[in-house]
Amino acid sequence: MGKGRLEAFSDGVIAIIITIMVLELKVPHGADLAALRPVVPVFLSYVLSFVFVGIYWNNHHHLLHATQHVSGPVLWANLHLLFWLSLVPVGTAWMGDTGFALWPVVLYGVDLLLCSLAFYVLSHALIRQHGAQSLLATAFGRDRKGKISSALYVAAIALAFVHPWIAIAIYIGVALIWLVPDRRIERAIKPD
Repeated sequence: MGKGRLEAFSDGVIAIIITIMVLELKVPHGADLAALRPVVPVFLSYVLSFVFVGIYWNNHHHLLHATQHVSGPVLWANLHLLFWLSLVPVGTAWMGDTGFALWPVVLYGVDLLLCSLAFYVLSHALIRQHGAQSLLATAFGRDRKGKISSALYVAAIALAFVHPWIAIAIYIGVALIWLVPDRRIERAIKPD
């Protein structure tokens, strides 16, 4: 079956996720700069999550661009990814509301890890469908960047118990790793 509906549905869900996150930003009470202080943690958690959701949207776009068609297992793998992404606004709001307290930071990391694993499942479902010699399989290669990201999430979750800001720093580091869109697929499909 074609991939158009899957792309449109995914884009819509991701747009809703971003909309839900921005709705958590509240107008400061007061007209001076001191009124911004209570909303700083909420804004920072929003920025971090916006970047992560944007990274997933960007890489999802690249992934589907290299895809010819989808199947039932791919549709379910995509829903699996969208499920974990849909929980990002909850973790974002909880982290921001608590000023980056331990358990919100830990559970945010667990969600990021599950998003990462779900993206891995989706990409490998597509690779299985298109074959080990496909353009997609060649572009993905060993997926070192994805594996390193998942390992960093696990480390961040554990290190959050030392101090939550260590985990936040690692989450930011992972975002920086992925901030430049994944060029593997772009290079593989670029016409000579």
